[in-house]
Amino acid sequence: MSVSTTAVQTTAASAPGERAIRIEGGAPLRGTVTVGGSKNLALPALAAALLTDEPCIFDNVPCIEDTRTMLRLLKALGATADPDPDDADFVETLSTHKRVTLRAATLARTDAPSDLAKLMRASFLVVGPLLARCAAAAAPPPGGDAIGARPLDVAIRSFKRMGATVVEHSAEKVSLATDRLTGAQLYLDYPSHTGTENLLMAASLASGTTTIINAACEPEVVALGNMLRRMGANIQGLGSPHVTVEGVSRLHGAYETIMPDRLVAGTFAIAAAITGGELTVRNVRAADMVPVTQKLREAGATVFVDNDNAVMFVRAGEGLSAVDVQALPFPGFPTDQQAVFAVLLTQANGVSQIHERVFEDRLRYTEDLNQMGAAIRVDPLSVRAEITGPSPLRGAAVRCRDIRAGAALVLAGLVAEGETVVSGVEHLDRGYEALVPQLRALGARISDTTVDAPAARRG
Repeated sequence: MSVSTTAVQTTAASAPGERAIRIEGGAPLRGTVTVGGSKNLALPALAAALLTDEPCIFDNVPCIEDTRTMLRLLKALGATADPDPDDADFVETLSTHKRVTLRAATLARTDAPSDLAKLMRASFLVVGPLLARCAAAAAPPPGGDAIGARPLDVAIRSFKRMGATVVEHSAEKVSLATDRLTGAQLYLDYPSHTGTENLLMAASLASGTTTIINAACEPEVVALGNMLRRMGANIQGLGSPHVTVEGVSRLHGAYETIMPDRLVAGTFAIAAAITGGELTVRNVRAADMVPVTQKLREAGATVFVDNDNAVMFVRAGEGLSAVDVQALPFPGFPTDQQAVFAVLLTQANGVSQIHERVFEDRLRYTEDLNQMGAAIRVDPLSVRAEITGPSPLRGAAVRCRDIRAGAALVLAGLVAEGETVVSGVEHLDRGYEALVPQLRALGARISDTTVDAPAARRG
């Protein structure tokens, strides 16, 4: 069955003229997909270019909206970027070449523009580099997905211990200043990956030794630390909860290839299993994927890994079985994958449990899955979801709440009976590059569309 690209009827979840994705469920995914660069490394790596006046070159940069937002933010601070994020052909250039060259030879300001910084959580990553290089930094509290409280206290308390003074801390602005950052022993209340990245960058140019206790261990944090080391930073203990940084007076330029996005790889792997298909997923780092691949195997999918060629093969098994998942900081099951894995569990035999232990408001997407026919009960106090399956999902008009919840709705549409229309796709643009054409190339009946009223009917 072909998929129409005509407009769809307005619903309570959408507005006339809004972009949307239309999916006709029931088609198994088959073929090969290549994973692009990691959003969660690209954003801090680009911010790290503020630490030096020399050029920094990045390859395998994902062409997503968050990349463009970060480049616009860096440009507003005084950096030059090639390609320029404000050029009309930016998307075509970046999607073709995957390369960004940044140079922050001089900085025009140390306050991040509010209109840009509020668009994504990663905007606060410029604060550490600005404090270290310019002795001042200001930014609004970061925006991004509404998935629960993500306090800045981890970073701000640590900056204060390193000698920074909080000039202003309000709902509109966080402003800090210092004579010069100095090394200190820092204890993080929880292993925040954004907080750890900010402190790694700040400590690299601080005076003396900084020790970060309870540091995040995510692969992207390790990759950022290794990039900083290649720029001249003295960092020990990456990948462990105890990281030591000996400050240096200057960092030089860098060449960095952005690692594969393990969250995108996991999304495609899960999609293969739930649609009854089989996919070859290229450009993956198997060690980063263990929590997801182990749970896929436990649920009954077949997963083969070729480490030498960075390839993973995923095939649906004879049937899916219920499993329990706890979302935890790495090396636990990634919180950014629990929503898409929940879709798989709606198709599994038995009762599964998901316990979200990172963000307290990240289970709201279950309301949308229940609207599509899932049987999910949520205990908001313990942040647990009980999923009973298999449940026949039905197509519906639904709306993305955040990046990963949006991906979950797309996956649900792939297995639902009938037509699913997903609006709010600007969230997906922030984290998934060319998701619709990639899925269509694998056999999905999916297209970009718009919401309008009245709907044009298909023949």
